[in-house]
Amino acid sequence: MHEAIKSRLKGSIAPVITPFTNDHELDLNKLSELIEFQLENGSHGISVTGTSGEPSSLTVTEREQVMETAIQTTNGRVPVAPGTGSTNHDETMHLTKRAQEMGADAAMVIVPYYNKPNQHALYRHFKTVADSVDIPIIIYNIPGRTAQNLHVDTLARLVEDCPNIIGAKESNKDFEHVNRVLLKCGRDFLLFSGIELLCYPMLAIGGSGSISATANVEPKKVADLHNAWLEGDVATAQRLHYELMPLNDVLFMDTNPAPVKAALGMMGKIDPALRLPMDLPSEELQGKIRQTLQEYYIEV
Repeated sequence: MHEAIKSRLKGSIAPVITPFTNDHELDLNKLSELIEFQLENGSHGISVTGTSGEPSSLTVTEREQVMETAIQTTNGRVPVAPGTGSTNHDETMHLTKRAQEMGADAAMVIVPYYNKPNQHALYRHFKTVADSVDIPIIIYNIPGRTAQNLHVDTLARLVEDCPNIIGAKESNKDFEHVNRVLLKCGRDFLLFSGIELLCYPMLAIGGSGSISATANVEPKKVADLHNAWLEGDVATAQRLHYELMPLNDVLFMDTNPAPVKAALGMMGKIDPALRLPMDLPSEELQGKIRQTLQEYYIEV
């Protein structure tokens, strides 16, 4: 049933930030421009309202507006997989259903953060959400943000019981864990890296691509890494992996998406505004970001 989207949902799925005006209102026109920037530079898919999109700083209505703008702007040119998860179960259900109604290709549903449910509760949460829709589901496991790790056996059970759970974004530094995901869930399971330095290694074990915040700033190199791998050009993929490392490092010296927004502001793409409790990086780090962008010949 979901084979068509599984064949398309691969490569660099850019997790686009949510731009605000300088008075902290949504800037949907800028969002459309950022999505066009991604498509012009070869990104293979678009995601919004994931970690890079500051979803916890948005109202439910604003999240719907961002999702709708992304879907309309992309207009079927590449798949769109918005983040629909929340720490609130009913809110997650609502947003996932809305993503389906809007015509999203898949929904990315995060492990609930802060409340730290056990594995049985996580199974019930994800199964209830998956059973409520027909849209393909990508589970988003990011234990550094959620304080809970979705165990491989729990994920495998969900995949067996819910045909529309087709993949996972693993922002998990435990590389043994992500290897076991493909062993237990099947080699056709879509596995995306959310850890920048593991984007290339994930491809080597059979991963489907990445959902990397760095794609906001350097989309072409991130997409080209995946293109090279798919073409069997391992040397180019390795070269791009190492070329991207300094940029990856500087963009994660503070909490994502603050450094990414600072970089995009320097590039003239957005007003680099975040909503409290998030804020821009220190002046010292902004200086390092600017220097790194210049080293990549990015105009600032």
